[in-house]
Amino acid sequence: MTSRTETTSPTAAAPLGPRGHLWADTRLIFGRCLRATLRSKTNLFFGMLQPLLFLALFGPLLTRLDLGVEGSSWQTFVPGVLVQLALLGGSYVGLGLLMERNAGVVDRMRVTPVSPSALLLGRALRDVVQLLTQAVLLVLLGLALGLRAPLWGVVAGLLLVALLAGALAVLSHGLAMRIRTPPEFAAIANTAVMPLMLLSGLLLPMSLAPGWLEGLSRAVPFRYTVDAVREVFHGELTTGTVAAGAAVTAAFAALCLAGAVRLFGRTGGGGGRARS
Repeated sequence: MTSRTETTSPTAAAPLGPRGHLWADTRLIFGRCLRATLRSKTNLFFGMLQPLLFLALFGPLLTRLDLGVEGSSWQTFVPGVLVQLALLGGSYVGLGLLMERNAGVVDRMRVTPVSPSALLLGRALRDVVQLLTQAVLLVLLGLALGLRAPLWGVVAGLLLVALLAGALAVLSHGLAMRIRTPPEFAAIANTAVMPLMLLSGLLLPMSLAPGWLEGLSRAVPFRYTVDAVREVFHGELTTGTVAAGAAVTAAFAALCLAGAVRLFGRTGGGGGRARS
């Protein structure tokens, strides 16, 4: 008599391993979030327009100033605006997740077989794609206004910006799972982002700052990222500044990812609906 277990075909497809499930789930969440972003045409339009206006209206003010660096002011200003885009855009993306969490959307998704890490990575990947699209538009506008940079330098700079944007996006989403209300999230983000942006030398190089401020800025990881992006926009790829910027950005991204996965995978605490 044949046992029931013998009826299973030996050629049946093996189930996906943990990595296969994570990748498939990440693509699923990425597609869902990207479609939601594309449907919000008003937010998409003004989100793209704001950094372009900033570059077009503020950049020309620096063209006659001596910034104390080689090359044109655009080679200093455009990389700074790109890193600023990653810093501002990546830091605030968690607000959307926070509102979804308070509406119960995240709780409903967490009881499905979808990996919690995929819920985080899919959203962060959508954020990186959106910020990279904005960054490409910024570079194109910069070229029209007078920026001159080698193509490979622009590509290398965009890769660093994408890595930083992804790091900040996962951290923002992780924090959104622990903070109860949007006003609290905005207050924390505003308090952290503004001094970090100023100390990073995004708009003006820190070589113009007094010694104590320049020394303080060396404790900010974004300082090394923006210095590296400026170097590659000048056509330098193998300098110590670029190596330091890439290493610091990669280390920062690894720490953000580890912390965000830990925060996102927890239950209780700040999760669930916000109390009225």
